Amino acid sequence: MPAPLLLAALTLAAPIEEEPQSAQDIVVTGVRDVTVDDDEYGVRATRSASRLNLSQKDTPQSISVVTRAQIDDFQLRDVNTLLSTTTGINVQQAETDRTYYSARGFDITNFQLDGVGLPFAYGLQNGALDTAAYERVEVLRGANGLLSMTGNPSATINFVRKRPGRALTGSVLLTGGTYDTKRVEGDVTVPLDAAGDVRTRIVGAYQDVGSYLDRYTGKRSVLYGVVEADLTPTTTLSVGYQRQDNRTDGGLWGALPLFTTEGAATDLPRSTSTSAEWTRWNTLDQQIFGDLTQELSGDWSAKLSVLRRAVDEDSRLFYVYGNPGEAANAGLFAFPGAFRGPTRELTLDAYVTGPVKIGGRTHEVVVGVNRGTSRLRQSSSYPPAGAPLPGNSAFDGSIAEPDFPPFVLQADFETKRNSVYGLVRLNPVDPLKIMVGGNYTWIESEGYSYGVDRVYDERRFLPFAGATFELTPTISLYASYAKIFNPQFELSEQLTILPPAEGDNVEAGVKGSWFDNRFYASAAVFRAQQNGIAEAGRFDTTIAQQLYTTIDARSEGIELDLGGQPLAGLNLSGGYTALRVRDPADGEAVRTYVPRHTARLNATYTPPSLPAVTVGAAVQYQSEIERLQRDAVPATDTAPARDAIFTRQGGYALVDLMARWSITPALSLTANVRNLTNVKYITSLYWEQGFYGAPRTASATLGLKF
Repeated sequence: MPAPLLLAALTLAAPIEEEPQSAQDIVVTGVRDVTVDDDEYGVRATRSASRLNLSQKDTPQSISVVTRAQIDDFQLRDVNTLLSTTTGINVQQAETDRTYYSARGFDITNFQLDGVGLPFAYGLQNGALDTAAYERVEVLRGANGLLSMTGNPSATINFVRKRPGRALTGSVLLTGGTYDTKRVEGDVTVPLDAAGDVRTRIVGAYQDVGSYLDRYTGKRSVLYGVVEADLTPTTTLSVGYQRQDNRTDGGLWGALPLFTTEGAATDLPRSTSTSAEWTRWNTLDQQIFGDLTQELSGDWSAKLSVLRRAVDEDSRLFYVYGNPGEAANAGLFAFPGAFRGPTRELTLDAYVTGPVKIGGRTHEVVVGVNRGTSRLRQSSSYPPAGAPLPGNSAFDGSIAEPDFPPFVLQADFETKRNSVYGLVRLNPVDPLKIMVGGNYTWIESEGYSYGVDRVYDERRFLPFAGATFELTPTISLYASYAKIFNPQFELSEQLTILPPAEGDNVEAGVKGSWFDNRFYASAAVFRAQQNGIAEAGRFDTTIAQQLYTTIDARSEGIELDLGGQPLAGLNLSGGYTALRVRDPADGEAVRTYVPRHTARLNATYTPPSLPAVTVGAAVQYQSEIERLQRDAVPATDTAPARDAIFTRQGGYALVDLMARWSITPALSLTANVRNLTNVKYITSLYWEQGFYGAPRTASATLGLKF
């Protein structure tokens, strides 16, 4: 069905009337907005794209939002699980404790916290990021060149922290499940004066889990606290601290060999792991942050944000490389390593926003500055590598812990980024809104990483343009264009840093919003291109580094997205993405480990006649992926010719179920089942290695609210 007809059908099919806006629907304090009800999958407004408080319908880019209600319904307790339910996002879990993400064919390199953040130091997330401290997660697909400054034309993930209210409230969640899963989570808001002008919110979580993977276990603790004070009727100050400690044993560094020396698929048991009994992977992430918001005259407002982040890693790991042969797994070799290192980041962001009147009409303006610094130091210790692993020794964990030599500082580099950004949202006539803006970014780096200088000095102006046209009060057309660039840290085959990748994104579509913005749907076509993007090549065991080549890639596709409450008691979120990713020069498919079709649907229903019961289901589908492992080998005098070797993962769908019984208004019991049909699948073909996803699991959560 064409996109406009789809949206029109949704409008006609809706059996409930438009509801008038009430005072409790939207509460604005300075430039911080509360725009979602506790039990809904939709939001009234978001600032992820432009700093302006706009509905999804009025934003000329694709945005999906995962609300707190969806997080709690489906037990989305870490970012990997959460993003796997989100339209257009692919979770590339190449290892147990290190994850890449992609959208529209390209890697996602930008996470934000309340709209402020720096790209990952190494383009990936270490450790499973817990969701206990977040009210919702906003996903802006495409190039967010206005506010991200550097990155890929893929997506920006914005984590919106929980904030305190003015009344005493709280909750406790107790969870138990498969593989000896145990989790406790608490959340309490306390007003510190009678009027609630000074208030605090504290969130804590602790998780202890086993795994279907041999020898893998993990403990995770989270502490989050924020104090918010209305210094004057127009001034609000927030100060907070956030801490997450991940400690895992038996994690995978690298993963399983996916084909034999003869080119056949290995098809190992789902529980197989190449970790050893003595391995560990510990990551401590601490953040101190502060926000000052000020309402100014003439409906203008200003906000200053400061974020200090400290990440520390301590790991002892065991990597297995090579491919097993027919003779007792010959062809596999050992590569142990230990790593320690701090990463320190400081980000400051300040902006003002407000209306201006020109020609008798009101327009909106945003002007801001951003400064970020990041320094990473990593020391490593490498015992002798290359010992053969005969028999089952690569998989049974029996390899003894080696004697690790003294640590050597292998990486020490600092990155600085300065940006000035601005946007004007013009209102020439009532149905039409035009956005024009951009940023000027200066990013520089100095230092080295594993014997290679990490030095660059890049400056770019990145334009942004977008427009929305309101066809009816509920349906709009939109279009946008954004550029972005991404300095790269990857090493080439010549052991030099790759030059920056250059990218842009153009999209157009139709959006609809109904029932006071409680239900939202969109249909889009997009084209994203990036030139000079890093592509993983061989792993150099001599210097213990992954080496990369570069490719140009163009991604084109369509995207459908929806979220919110179309019927009383029914919550929906999800969407469908179809794309192709090709080399623009020759039309050949590239990045074939990215699925060309993905679909997500999350739904819960609370019958009006039985309000104490909620049932739901979630489906995550992706099409076939493949990776070229070895080019064709010509015939020789002693061996016949062989075709190129590919690893393929067929298309599959994962089905999750949930059910909740509200025993009383304050007490509830929720049951969740993941991977109901027990599908066996490889989590990622991002590298030549991979491992299998979790089988069917179940959990139960007892919840108490006060």
